[in-house]
Amino acid sequence: MKTKVGLIFGGRSGEHEVSVRSAGNVVCAFDHEKFEIIPVAIAPNGEWLNPVESLEILSDEAQKAIGQNLETYAGKLGFANEPGFKGFLLTDDSGVTKMPVDVIFPVLHGTFGEDGTIQGMLEMSGIPYVGCGVLASACGMDKVIMKILFNEAGLPMCRYVWFLRQDWESKNDRVVRMIEMSLGYPCFVKPANLGSSVGISRADDAESLKSAIDLAASYDRKIIVEEALQMREIECAILGNDKPEASLPGEYLIKNKTKTFLDYTEKYSGTGNNEFVVPSPVSEELSDKIREMAISAFKAIDGSGLARVDFFLRNDNGAVLVNEINTMPGLTDASGYPKMWAGSGLAFGELLAKLVALAMERFEDRSRNRTN
Repeated sequence: MKTKVGLIFGGRSGEHEVSVRSAGNVVCAFDHEKFEIIPVAIAPNGEWLNPVESLEILSDEAQKAIGQNLETYAGKLGFANEPGFKGFLLTDDSGVTKMPVDVIFPVLHGTFGEDGTIQGMLEMSGIPYVGCGVLASACGMDKVIMKILFNEAGLPMCRYVWFLRQDWESKNDRVVRMIEMSLGYPCFVKPANLGSSVGISRADDAESLKSAIDLAASYDRKIIVEEALQMREIECAILGNDKPEASLPGEYLIKNKTKTFLDYTEKYSGTGNNEFVVPSPVSEELSDKIREMAISAFKAIDGSGLARVDFFLRNDNGAVLVNEINTMPGLTDASGYPKMWAGSGLAFGELLAKLVALAMERFEDRSRNRTN
């Protein structure tokens, strides 16, 4: 019997498009002899779409891969709140239809998907799901809380400051002075709770700093500012629950050296300005150190399932710094997470099967704890 996977994608965040691309790539990579994929999209306005409507959003290739008639899943979609039943309810003029699933794969990036919100809903509904739990998702999403946990774990990081939008609106001159005294220029300004380089800007002086903060504040109430370093950006993929494993590190090699960082467009538009290579061209000793630090970062937030940990490798002294963790990394054809595991000997389809198994393992473990 096939395992039924409810694939939730889209969402209300600024990373809606990336989520749709990730979902399409995931659908095509699953072994359809073993898994039945039921697509459930969330529109940008927050509306949940039934599988028939959701299928239309996916690429032609993904629609062909699903290859089943979903007409029985038409109707208004809702979660079931019924003991012993895992899945959705579909309501139409003829009544209510149950749509059972064995596991949910929330391929959602950013707010309302990667921040613990949907994870909490799935916990309340008693449905196994792929990826980190409520706490790890929330902590991994908030770059400030994340860095506090990294610091507690003894992981080295770059210098940073943070403040609230209200601080900026009420005393912006004081905020500018704080940043200049603590970090200086250049620096990077980021929304604390977004990913995929959305809302991130480099500031080289007071005027560009103010513009960068205005942009970040339009996305989030909490803003973080980090020192800019002469460095390389290296990534490492994590897979597992209580005994996580780390992939070989990967690295984006930027061809146009005038670019100061890889923004959202550079990562996902396929401009040809960068190439992701696995393994990263570093020594075996440094590779092992990065993998060890990645596992420590994953454990620091109490991660489970999967994550991608990003690092800075300083040009001046060769120090490795942890930048951030992403608890639902991009899974598109351009994304580093599946490429790092492929470069480590684990094909994407096998990786997805492991993620489903890890979700089941975590659910069973938590279910035992609830009954004790």
